[in-house]
Amino acid sequence: MQNSFIRKFLINKITWFYFISGGLVLAAALLGLFISSVQVPVPTILHIILEKTLGLGWLDSIPRNEEMIIWNIRLPRVLLAFCVGASLSLAGAAFQGLLRNPLADPYTIGVSSGASLGAVMVLFFQFSIIGLGSFTLPVVAILGGFLALFIVFGLVRLSSRSLAIETIILAGIIVSAFIGAVVSLIISLSDRDSMTQIIYWLYGSVAMRGWDHVGLMIPFMLIGSIILFYHTRELNALALGEETADHIGVDVKRGKMYILIGASLLTGAAVAVSGSIGFVGLVIPHLIRLVTGPNHRHVLPLSLLVGGAFLVLADLLSRTIIAPKELPIGVITALVGAPVFALLLIRERIGRREHK
Repeated sequence: MQNSFIRKFLINKITWFYFISGGLVLAAALLGLFISSVQVPVPTILHIILEKTLGLGWLDSIPRNEEMIIWNIRLPRVLLAFCVGASLSLAGAAFQGLLRNPLADPYTIGVSSGASLGAVMVLFFQFSIIGLGSFTLPVVAILGGFLALFIVFGLVRLSSRSLAIETIILAGIIVSAFIGAVVSLIISLSDRDSMTQIIYWLYGSVAMRGWDHVGLMIPFMLIGSIILFYHTRELNALALGEETADHIGVDVKRGKMYILIGASLLTGAAVAVSGSIGFVGLVIPHLIRLVTGPNHRHVLPLSLLVGGAFLVLADLLSRTIIAPKELPIGVITALVGAPVFALLLIRERIGRREHK
């Protein structure tokens, strides 16, 4: 019986995919640390990390500039890219499961646009909420995401009695377009320095972000992730429809509220520290579902791992492809994500025709 269990464990496709995803995260992190326009020897990189984290090392002396590059620039950048990619992918998986539509993600339903507006307001007016300090930016971005979500569902309620998926996405596109116009107005009213800062931020980047940004991101990422992982049962039930979920004993309103809160926390925090980075929350969960099926017990954690690894690799490409200059990471994710998602949609449409 024990041998049978081990055999099933070894041949389980999803189990292998967990191993592959973990290996992808490790490989992406190592590549992000080792490869850059400034070459630092691999033993030196390992020594710096072990010395700073565990107090271990085997080299007598390390040049100060190399220590600064690895510990203060490259490592927090890799960690932040992973956190942002994981958060956006996890939020996208939650929105797609909740709305039962592969086109749903933080951008298509307006949450990311609302978070962007909140962050742009902080950057434009340079204000700080008493008691929050440096947490003002992510908190206001999250509130902006919630406000956009509230407006979207308010429009849907006014136009239809039921929360039709197509109506939610259409309302999200409308709200995103309006918020985009407001952001453009703010940019046009900014002085040259503020305009440059806002536009560069909107392109999406994790460059020149240090441990402070990682510290801002992690609390919201942990809270949002825990909320979503705790409600995987509700997500699985809601994927079958609200009536079915209600019949099997799921509190639909409560479950939807918590899922929206968790996904909005993740989106708002990610947008606050990195700007607008598209297609991560749209493509990655869709790819995961092709491998694992619709069970959110696997879709959520695997989306987190693969989404984080994907953004680390996208950031690596953005800072090396035209080194020493850098491309905005949002450009890379769009160039990669848009064709991939188009192919996935074409493949799915062809599959539906064949089944008919």
